[in-house]
Amino acid sequence: MSSRFGLYVHVPFCSKRCDYCAFATWTDAEQSYRRYFQSVLKEYRHRKDMSDLAAATSLYFGGGTPSLVPPEYLGMLIDNLEVEEDAEITVECNPESTTLKKLAAYKSFGVNRISFGLQSMSSDTLRTLGRDHDSGQIFKAIDSLGEAGFEDYSVDLIYGASGESLKTLEDSINTVMNFPLPPTHISAYALTVEQGTPLSKDLTRYPDEDIQADAYDLIDQMLESFGFKWYEISNWAKQGRHSRHNWNYWMQGEYLGLGCSAHSHLKFNRTWNIFNYQRYMDAVSTSTLAIAGSRQTMPADRILEGLELLVRTRLGVPADSFTSTVDIGHLLGSEQDTLRLTREGRRLANQVSIRLDPSLIDSSRITSLQSRDPWSNI
Repeated sequence: MSSRFGLYVHVPFCSKRCDYCAFATWTDAEQSYRRYFQSVLKEYRHRKDMSDLAAATSLYFGGGTPSLVPPEYLGMLIDNLEVEEDAEITVECNPESTTLKKLAAYKSFGVNRISFGLQSMSSDTLRTLGRDHDSGQIFKAIDSLGEAGFEDYSVDLIYGASGESLKTLEDSINTVMNFPLPPTHISAYALTVEQGTPLSKDLTRYPDEDIQADAYDLIDQMLESFGFKWYEISNWAKQGRHSRHNWNYWMQGEYLGLGCSAHSHLKFNRTWNIFNYQRYMDAVSTSTLAIAGSRQTMPADRILEGLELLVRTRLGVPADSFTSTVDIGHLLGSEQDTLRLTREGRRLANQVSIRLDPSLIDSSRITSLQSRDPWSNI
């Protein structure tokens, strides 16, 4: 267990719901903004009264669309949450709701990292995904980012949308990498079909797994040519510019999730909050916790979980984590005393994970790997 401690704030508000989204988000809820953020602060104070929470080494506003709400709500929380002076503070933004005024406000609050949900630079692909912005809004948002003084920002991409060719994806990446202010971090996710979404009801738009496999290879090759290194299956960064907040998740660090549907991991206990934002606010108003469920992880479970998370990262797992690697050896590369996924292995990571044997590994070896810097074995 590391000394890192993260705070996550879920902002469940959007201007519209994208066709593939199954997250806890709601539209037309402006009348609830004030009460919701007051509830988040009240929840934090409840949790802090119950246990001795460390000062956060990272604070992440996710959603939903944090950039949709007036920035003063985020500023109010930053002022009242206990974070370390050099904490990484990230706000997720969508191009259509990002303005220079908002970015300047974030900067004044101490925000030092932006995560942009671009998804694609292709207008056709954006329409297929049901996104609400266009490439013109993307360029304007990037210009505003530079004017506001941000240097560290991430771009989210989604690959595998119906009709997206490898050439379309290649053009998107080239455009992003040649922004006047290029990103320092890229997250690229394969489009998945979530039950109950508009996408799930339209078989003609289901992603093709073979095309997605080729797309992953293209993304990895291109980003490597631009000086990016993969450090988790879906994440690439310039050296040292990884997401400290997300790295804490993958290293089984402790974190507190605030807001509806948010998850927490404290003292080996995993909890999750009430999904519906109105019920969440009602629960907090009665001075009770808004926890919907919990699960205590036992020592053996923690070792398996640690291996399953580590194998997704460039740190890899101890070389003797498998009873046998006869049928998966081609998916793994040797790196000092560890085995690390090859590019093909990253595409087939689930096949590797199910062959991990936690009975072969002592917890101290997991902890030793988790203490390393993500760039330590480059």
